[in-house]
Amino acid sequence: MKNRVCIIVLDSVGIGEMPDAAEFGDAGTHTLGNIAKQQGKLNLPNLYAMGLGNIENSQLPAVAAPTAAYGKMAEKTKAKDTTSGHWELAGIIMEEPFRTFASFPQDIMDKWLKLANLAGFLGNKAASGTAIIDELGAEHMKTGLPIVYTSADSVFQVAAHEEIIKIQDLYRICEVAREILVDDYQVGRVIARPFVGEPGSFSRTKNRKDYAVEPISDTILDALVANGQNVLGIGKIEDIFCKRGVTHINHTTNNVDGISATIQALKATEDDISLIFTNLVDFDMLYGHRNNAAGYAAALEYFDERLPEILAAMQPTDTLYITADHGCDPTYTQSTDHSREYVPILAYGANISPQNLGTRATFADLAADVYFRLIGKNWGIGEKFF
Repeated sequence: MKNRVCIIVLDSVGIGEMPDAAEFGDAGTHTLGNIAKQQGKLNLPNLYAMGLGNIENSQLPAVAAPTAAYGKMAEKTKAKDTTSGHWELAGIIMEEPFRTFASFPQDIMDKWLKLANLAGFLGNKAASGTAIIDELGAEHMKTGLPIVYTSADSVFQVAAHEEIIKIQDLYRICEVAREILVDDYQVGRVIARPFVGEPGSFSRTKNRKDYAVEPISDTILDALVANGQNVLGIGKIEDIFCKRGVTHINHTTNNVDGISATIQALKATEDDISLIFTNLVDFDMLYGHRNNAAGYAAALEYFDERLPEILAAMQPTDTLYITADHGCDPTYTQSTDHSREYVPILAYGANISPQNLGTRATFADLAADVYFRLIGKNWGIGEKFF
């Protein structure tokens, strides 16, 4: 039986501020610790058993004999966005991070309006996605103009009511923005954000679509595919990597489906998949960005409840890594943006002895470990765990 790896990214589940967090406006953030503190407890017995609470400064309960190797990783790229985080997990460290904007320059907006054949737009400012549709949704429905907004992350987001701008038209105007936001205006992601409902009761739908830029160099996903191996992306993985290095896709849109798809993939040994790469988006999308600590805690506890199913689906030669791509502390009410935090790393499975992995200098250490486990060679960036 061949080696197989599963990476589960708990989107935004940070484990404490990095030394440069203040430069990002994130001093004092600690997604896991602050949720536990605010809620009074965080019931994660299976993650604790693996060693989550044994990670330095986790602020969570430690156990005497963890079942997994445990530690935390720093992001070497000077950023805190989804794309750079996932790229670094896959073996790329960006020398220059993506650009961020408080609002987009007029020349960008004029070019977008012309190429997308739009009469105008609403917004063009940093805002919470739910707040801005509450603020501008009614005007959008009257005028038919799309809502543009950004955040502290490198994103150009376009919100539109599904009955005012049809889904395919929303995707088209986002594709135009993606073509523009390159080179000197390099933005990490363009995101289509459709919503439905009436003023006072708008809600975003599952028809979100992300448009990233292609990775700036090869990731371990590219290298695995070049070596004849298959990679399954679950959740928004294929969007983040522009489908590069992803041979099989299951675009789940929530944690429930993403966890179930991961379990199904682990059981399906006949599919000849070497790497299962899963992003579970709800922590970030539904709770972190909405400062909803109670919802975030419940989502963590749900994942923990299903973790035994994941472990039971693993084969004897499988390795499981549980990590994150950045923080998004829902208790940090000064912001609804991502937070510059360390991320946890738990490694469990084939030939892994429980041990403290310490504080790793880069997310790319995960890439180095995965690549060596599957290919038997060193990756050029990062240092393997074992």
